Amino acid sequence: MNRIFDITQKDLRQIFRNRMTFLFLLIMPVAFTLLFGLAFGGGGTSDPRLPVGYIDQDGSQISQGLQTLLDGSTVIRLVIDPQHTRTDLEKLVSDGKMAAAVIVPAGYGQSAQAGSPSKLVFIENPTNTASQTVQSEVLAAANRVMSSVNTAAIIAKVTVNPTGFEASFKAAVAAWQQPPVQVNVSTSTAIKQQSNQGMSMAHSSPSMMLQFGIAALLTAATVIVNERKSRSLQRLLTTSTSRAEILLGHYLAMFSLIFGQFVLLILFGQLVLKVDYFRVPLATLTVALVAAACISAMGLLIGVFAKSEEHAIIFSLIPMFILSGLGGAWVPLEVTGPTFQAIGHVSPVAWAMDGFKNIAVRGLGFNSILLPAAALFGYALLFFLLAAWRFQRVSE
Repeated sequence: MNRIFDITQKDLRQIFRNRMTFLFLLIMPVAFTLLFGLAFGGGGTSDPRLPVGYIDQDGSQISQGLQTLLDGSTVIRLVIDPQHTRTDLEKLVSDGKMAAAVIVPAGYGQSAQAGSPSKLVFIENPTNTASQTVQSEVLAAANRVMSSVNTAAIIAKVTVNPTGFEASFKAAVAAWQQPPVQVNVSTSTAIKQQSNQGMSMAHSSPSMMLQFGIAALLTAATVIVNERKSRSLQRLLTTSTSRAEILLGHYLAMFSLIFGQFVLLILFGQLVLKVDYFRVPLATLTVALVAAACISAMGLLIGVFAKSEEHAIIFSLIPMFILSGLGGAWVPLEVTGPTFQAIGHVSPVAWAMDGFKNIAVRGLGFNSILLPAAALFGYALLFFLLAAWRFQRVSE
C-alpha cells in the first residue's frame, strides 16, 4: 500500500510543478463558468420549469384540486390548451417540445371519493430523462389529492354537513400549498425565485467543471507517457513494485487531482454563484466522487495508450470536446430533441450533468442521483479495465 501512495505523491508533485495545472484546474473553469453564465443568462425571468401538457377530462372539484397543486409546482409547468387532444400531446412529447403530458380521465373525482382513483394517463418519451422528474412530481401531487380527499371525507362525516366535503377538500388542498412545516432552503423554491441568470449559472457551473476536469487529464496523462519514455517504468518494474500497484498509484493521483478540483469548484459555485449544491450534500458528494472516478479512469486509459506527449494532448482534447458537446455541457440536453438526448447519454458527461442538476436545479432527492451514479461507476470500471489490459501489454 505504501508503494501505491509513493507513486501517487510522486505524480502529484510532478503535476503541480507544471504551471499549466492551475490554469486548467481553477482559472479556466471559473472564467468559462462566468462567461457562459453571463452569455446565456440574458436579462429576463423566463420560466425554467419543465413544460407538461395537461388535459382534464373529468372537470370535477377533485381534478381541479390536482391541477391546482400541479400549477404550484416549482419543477413542472402545465401547458393547457383546450384544443389539444391526446394525439396532439403524444406528438408534442415525441418531438421533445414537452417533457411529458398528463390526462385526467373522466370519473377520476368520483372514483377518488370511492377510495380507488382512476389511473392518470401519463404520456412520456422513454429517451427523455426529464420525464422521470415529471412523473415523480405528478405522483406526489396525486398522493396529496388523495390525502385531501380522505381528510375531507372524515370531516364531512363528523360534521354531517352537505357542503362539508367540498369546503374541507378545498381547505386541505390549500393546506398542501402552504403546509405548516416548510423547508425553505431548497432548490425547488430557488427555481421559482431565480432569474434566468441564476439558472444559467446552475447549468454552466457543473458543465464547465466536468469539461475542464477532462481537460486536466492533459497534464496527468503526460506523466505516464514520460515515465515510459524515460524508461522509469521499466526500472520500476525491476523492483518489488507490481504492475497493479503502479497502475493504482497513477490512478489515485489522477483521482485526487480531479476530485480536489471538483470540491473547489463546487465550493465556488455554492458560495459565489449561489448554485445550491449543498441542498443535498451527500448526493452532490456522491456524484462528484463517481464523476471523478470516471474521468480519472479515462485519464489512465489515455496515459497508457498515448505513445508521446502529442498523442496525450490529442487523446485528452478530443474526449473533452466530443463528450462535453454530446453530454450537454454546452447546450442543455433538455432543449434538444429526443434522438440527440439518447445519443448524448452515451457520454458520461450527460450522466454527471443529470446528477448535479437533479440536486441543484430540479429540486430532487438523493434517489434521483442513483441511476447517474451507477452509469458513471460503470464507465469508470470499463475505462479502468481497458487501461489495466493495455498497461499489461505495454509494460511487458
